[in-house]
Amino acid sequence: YASEQIAGLPVILTSHRGVSAFAISPLSALADSLPEVSRYSYDSESVRPYLYEVTLLEPEVRVRYAPSYRSAIYQFNFERAKAGHHLVFSTPDGELVASGKNLFGYQQLEDSTRVYLYAEMDAEPTERLVRDTLTGRLATVDGVARGNTLCLSFAKQGVTLRYGVSYISVEQAKRNVEQEIQSFEVNLVAKYGRNEWSKALDKVEIEGGTPEERRVFYTSLYRTYERMICLSEDGRYWSGFDKKVHDDEGVPFYTDDWLWDTYRATHPLRILLDPVKEQQMLTSYLRMAEQSPEGWLPTFPEVTGDTHRMNGSHTIATFADAYAKGLSGFNLSAAYQASKKTLAEKSYLPWTRRPKGVLSEFMDKEGYFPGLDIGEKETVPEVTLWEKRQSVAVSLAAAYDYWCLSQLAKFSGHDVESADYLRRSYDYRKLFNYDTGFFHPKNKKGRFIEPFNYELSGGLGARDYYDENNAYTYRWDVQHNPADLIYLMGGRERFIERLDETLRTPLSMSKWEFYSKLPDQTGNVGQFAMSNEPSLHIPYLYNYAGAPWRTQRLVRKLIDTWFRSDLMGMPGDEDGGGMTAFVVFSMMGIYPVTPGIPVYNIGTPFFSKVTLRLASGRTFVIEAEGASSENKYIQKATLNGKPLDRPWIRHSDLAAGGKLVFTMGSRPNKSWGATTPPPSAERVELTE
Repeated sequence: YASEQIAGLPVILTSHRGVSAFAISPLSALADSLPEVSRYSYDSESVRPYLYEVTLLEPEVRVRYAPSYRSAIYQFNFERAKAGHHLVFSTPDGELVASGKNLFGYQQLEDSTRVYLYAEMDAEPTERLVRDTLTGRLATVDGVARGNTLCLSFAKQGVTLRYGVSYISVEQAKRNVEQEIQSFEVNLVAKYGRNEWSKALDKVEIEGGTPEERRVFYTSLYRTYERMICLSEDGRYWSGFDKKVHDDEGVPFYTDDWLWDTYRATHPLRILLDPVKEQQMLTSYLRMAEQSPEGWLPTFPEVTGDTHRMNGSHTIATFADAYAKGLSGFNLSAAYQASKKTLAEKSYLPWTRRPKGVLSEFMDKEGYFPGLDIGEKETVPEVTLWEKRQSVAVSLAAAYDYWCLSQLAKFSGHDVESADYLRRSYDYRKLFNYDTGFFHPKNKKGRFIEPFNYELSGGLGARDYYDENNAYTYRWDVQHNPADLIYLMGGRERFIERLDETLRTPLSMSKWEFYSKLPDQTGNVGQFAMSNEPSLHIPYLYNYAGAPWRTQRLVRKLIDTWFRSDLMGMPGDEDGGGMTAFVVFSMMGIYPVTPGIPVYNIGTPFFSKVTLRLASGRTFVIEAEGASSENKYIQKATLNGKPLDRPWIRHSDLAAGGKLVFTMGSRPNKSWGATTPPPSAERVELTE
């Protein structure tokens, strides 16, 4: 909305935040020299999940667009009858061919990965022109036109184009559009798309709340469907992991997922709303491991392969969470072996996919990733200059990964290995500073790095020691074991004091200065950052310390403040559903703090009634008569008619169907749920 111009019209986005392949530029006049992609001032833009409409002002063209699965349809209405009617098709790295009413070609992405296009028009061009790549000039071609930028001219004012895309071949792209779009009617495709989105969004029905709250909820739910992407085409798929076409054997292949973000709430939400698809995605991860030369699980799988961004190996968490919640439609043994191999062999270094080196070997021996002293220069060439070591973030991520691996080992019957991985899941203790109550980086000599500023130390994005956020966020990055974190901090009262401290400690400088150092840590309430995924579970931690009313107050405050249905939208990068899944869960009144433990923390419901339509055919209803910004405090609750005095419910209770009923009020009931905290990781005896 803040952009003044549109740069061409898209054909396919090949990655969530990647490049668009191909572009279409409508023109009403041709200059001596044309750019590959034209820029337009625009107006009257309407964006729906199933239909896009816009007016391009300079050429005076009204555009309508409707997508299907692997195909789409464009309608161009040139509003000036006496002007020219031209469509320019371009690809920055590939080739296009125009013949008759058809256009086809490919664009090169990475390595040998290509995306193919096949398009049909409802009128044959009166002229075909090829753009010279050096001069930008157009030359008329008789018959077939070939090049990376083609211009097709039409006698008609209205031109409709339907097209298919494929990662396999032009022929497959043609089959895709023929199977999905048989006419040149935009409205028919849009109507079908609307019905498909209605079925997806109707899995959660809400009643009550304000119009703004309902818009925020359903917009957030819509965004959680952005990932993953199905690549299967007629039972086959292209794999960027071994650069081959495979038979999917009846199980569709999915990719495009940033697991550092989505394991937290997006995957748990899909377990509730579409468990079959979630199991297909888990099987896709195993195929990626099988097809990669190292045999490791992906971290950020895309069409072109694994881009191994951020830190941790949180694919493991998706397996552990799914199996703990009763999903068995994937190979558990293969998941355990691939997870075990990944943690045993792959470097812990962020943003790298390489075998373990000296730093990872140090962590395997000492239990923490070593940080550099303040001002010390990097000596390990494998460390990226931009992402740095992230020593605390890497250590805490690995501790959670090892806990998830211990769960998979237990599920698989490997009890001895499970116990060993469980002990390793407590390695976060190695960096805990009992004097300050923070996770504090240590150097290779085992000494806390000093002097240290928990708000600002770590360079741009805090990446020397943390990742995108400061120590106040990572103070709470022990998702699997809040109970032990309470113990380390000296008990419930001290734990609550430090949670409050995170929310109440002001920035030590102006916002522009702070954000120049920590640009990802926006949406601040004190040092808490609503903008970034490692913060999502923090509001629910009061439940573990006997103060659920504080969670209820905070969740309401955060969503009311930071999530809106206007231009500002949300406070940071939501990463294809990574953050909006938090909104969906939280507005329903529950949240999965620990993927891998089959329970949901209770927060505060936003609606008088939420009906979850489960894949089993059962329904789970959450009722909260009178719920509002004022009536945000739970007074009492029942589950299937029986009193519930704990701030959590089991996944099995939800999956079986039933009813959770809250009585809400404007003042906190500080005793409700105060004595039965949600479960944490198993307790083990450790020697320091």
